[in-house]
Amino acid sequence: MLSRRSTTHLKATRPNVNQQQKATPLPFKTKQKIVAPAPPILETITETPTKTTPKIKQQIKVKEQTKVKEQTQTDTLSKNKNLAAVKVHGTSLRTCSFDKSVNRAHVFMKTDGRPLHARVELWSGPENAPQIINVDVEDGSTRPFSCIVETPGEGNAIAIRNTGKMTTPLYACVNADVEEEGPIEDFARRTKGRIVQGGASYSVPCPPSVGSLQLMLHTDGRPLSARIELLQGPNNVKQRMEVYTEEGLQRPFFVVVDTPGGGNLIRIENTATVEYPLMARVEPFLVREESEWDGDAGIRWS
Repeated sequence: MLSRRSTTHLKATRPNVNQQQKATPLPFKTKQKIVAPAPPILETITETPTKTTPKIKQQIKVKEQTKVKEQTQTDTLSKNKNLAAVKVHGTSLRTCSFDKSVNRAHVFMKTDGRPLHARVELWSGPENAPQIINVDVEDGSTRPFSCIVETPGEGNAIAIRNTGKMTTPLYACVNADVEEEGPIEDFARRTKGRIVQGGASYSVPCPPSVGSLQLMLHTDGRPLSARIELLQGPNNVKQRMEVYTEEGLQRPFFVVVDTPGGGNLIRIENTATVEYPLMARVEPFLVREESEWDGDAGIRWS
């Protein structure tokens, strides 16, 4: 069966969050039947800087502030009072458990410049993994992995397995959030989604001014199965994520992807059958000033 492909451009706009809307039900939290989308509309690119809301900054602060260092039994905090990174050797597994007061967890992984190959699982009870994320990154230092995992209920744990070789260790951080409403709810409220039918793909070109973008996938309660790729140039995949969630409404997938250089493109593919559409939301997370651009048009030696 032929896949449907469509392309649109990012629109970097200043988010306007109305505090009075917190009491209103979120549109993506209501189970509604997904209907076929209208024909795609090409949007023009604006260079208005996007200011990140405080809640999103709080969730991503581990990525921006934590100095990666190996954790020992007596050293659980870094020098700047943030959570220290745990070193996960190749083919090994590390788990992080927490109590029922934690509503979501921020997972951050990077390397010292080597490839990053990992499998992140949400464990909810014995032998139950309602969410699985497979990550493959060409350079784990230039493009670290940063996502938020929803953890409703109790008995949850985050498992991180390094699927790479012994010569490619990675560093991982897990930060817990006990707030009732997190960045996922705020992001879903102020962005417009795009329906991706089963077997179809959706591509979003990134202008050079976008340093990183935020992406969210969810469904109306049905399972979610998707592949996300960051390309820089023709068929040059820099980062790949394969996501499975057994319930895409309570456990949506939210990730921040770094897009250094130019010529970047995000490709979202719904790997499920036609009976399982998904909703994709993409928006710039960090918009750089013109003086901060790399200026190399995406040309990188390897």
